[in-house]
This record gives sequence, C-alpha cells and structure tokens, in this order.
Amino acid sequence: MLLYEQIRKNKVKTVFIVTGFVLFVLLVGAAISYVNYGDAVPGLIFTPVFSLFYVGIVIMSSTNIVMKMNRAQEVTSVEEHRFLWHTVENMAMVARVPMPRIFIINDSSPNAFATGLKPDKAAVAVTTGLLDQLSREEVEGVIAHEVAHIKNYDVRLSTVTLALVSVIAIMSDIGSRMLFFRSISGGRRDKNQNPIFLIIGLVLLVLAPLIAMLINMAISRNREFLADASGAELTRNPDALASALEKIANVETPVEQASSASAPLYFSDPLKKKVSGLFSTHPDPVERISRLRQM
Repeated sequence: MLLYEQIRKNKVKTVFIVTGFVLFVLLVGAAISYVNYGDAVPGLIFTPVFSLFYVGIVIMSSTNIVMKMNRAQEVTSVEEHRFLWHTVENMAMVARVPMPRIFIINDSSPNAFATGLKPDKAAVAVTTGLLDQLSREEVEGVIAHEVAHIKNYDVRLSTVTLALVSVIAIMSDIGSRMLFFRSISGGRRDKNQNPIFLIIGLVLLVLAPLIAMLINMAISRNREFLADASGAELTRNPDALASALEKIANVETPVEQASSASAPLYFSDPLKKKVSGLFSTHPDPVERISRLRQM
C-alpha cells in the first residue's frame, strides 16, 4: 500500500511543479516585455510561441544529442552484451513498454540514465563501472529504475524542463540586452509603468535563470523518488535497488563524460557535488535508501 501511495503522491506533486514552471515562463516573458515597453501583453503572446518552437526542436533531437554529449556507444545486438541486453529486454517486458535502445559509456564510475521523446523512442545508457561493480540483482534494480522513468514519461518531462530552462536563460539574456541598449541610447521609460511592477520585473529578469534551474532540480528530485518506487514495483526487490544506490552513492569518482546539463538524467548525481536541498539535482541518497528499505 505504501508503494502505490508514494507513486500517487509523487505524480500529483509533479503536476503542481510543472504547472508552476510553465506559469513562471509566461511570467518572465511578461516581465521582460513590461520592463522594456511598459506592456506585458506582447510578452505573454510571444513567449508561448517561442517556447513551443524551441522545445520542439530540442525534443526531436534529444536522444542523439545526449548520447553524443556523454560519449555513449550503442549496443546493437544481443551478442555484444548478452546480460545487459536481456536485463533491459526483461524489464521493458515487465513494464509493458517497447524495448529501448541500449548504450554503454566507457567510465569506471557506476551510473546510468534514460532519455528519449516517448517509450517507443527511448534509450538507456549504463557505464562500464555499473556492470563491473554491481551484482546482477543490483544492475537489474538500476535498469528497472531507468525503465520506470521511460514508463512514467519522465524522459520527456526531463527534456521539456531542460529546454524550458534554456528558454528562460535565452529570454533573460535578450531582455537584459534590450534594457541595456535602451538605456545607453537614451530611451525613456513609459510614464504609465507602475514602479512596483517595474522593480518586480527587473528582479525577475536577473533571477529568472536561477529560479528556473531550481524548479528543474525540484522536478528532477521528485521524479527520482517516483522512479525508485516504480522500479521496485517492477522487480519486486526494493532491497536490490537500495543496495545499488548505496554502492553508487559511496563511490567518490565522478562520471568523466557527464556534464551539468545531463546530470539530472542520471540515476545518482554523476558529478559527485555532495550538495543537498534546493541546489541538488537528486534527492539525498540516505532518504531514497530509507524509503526503499520501508517498502
């Protein structure tokens, strides 16, 4: 009962966070428009159009971009790695999703991630360290966690939120440049602008990229809890997943190929930053392990 209740609560929480993220994107667009032109309406019209266009481009090419970014090599047949192939195949079968493409990253630090537009376009990548240092049951637990991300459409959600972070960064940069050029060219402020709204707009313009990053991290942390619960449901062995997480968390060597952009996708923080709270891309491993042990 605890397992299904945890899954339900995490799904509800994610809906609220994502809704807030979308509204924040619109708010930033309105703020930029108001600060520069004294009218928020153009920003509210332009922002959704630009966001949909940019997010669409990112989504369509996300898998190949992420795999190249992490220097992952595709496993194209069962003969190349029989155990990994069958493990992914079995977990996909249990989860009732199409078998994802499989990639291996030549890195001694144990970790894994999933990405893709939707279940029939998804991919799973694991490091050689994961295969070498974890038991078969532990590897199965990690693969189940990643397949759960695919089943729950977290791979699409992660791509969209990452794209929205980029949209806000681009908009904030454009808005700041517009404000700068208006000031040096002697542009006058609209007399009808409310000073309070103007100050709020300026603050948003400066802090928007940071706030967007924090929201993205919050979504990432919440989906990790959901994938843990869903992965444990697939294997019926939460202890194996908890054991895998414990081993991976205790490894201090970062994944060399991982970047800050792809870090939220990984099973555990690949950069080993050892930060917690708002600035962490993953939940505290101790809390994740505790929840799994209680299932």
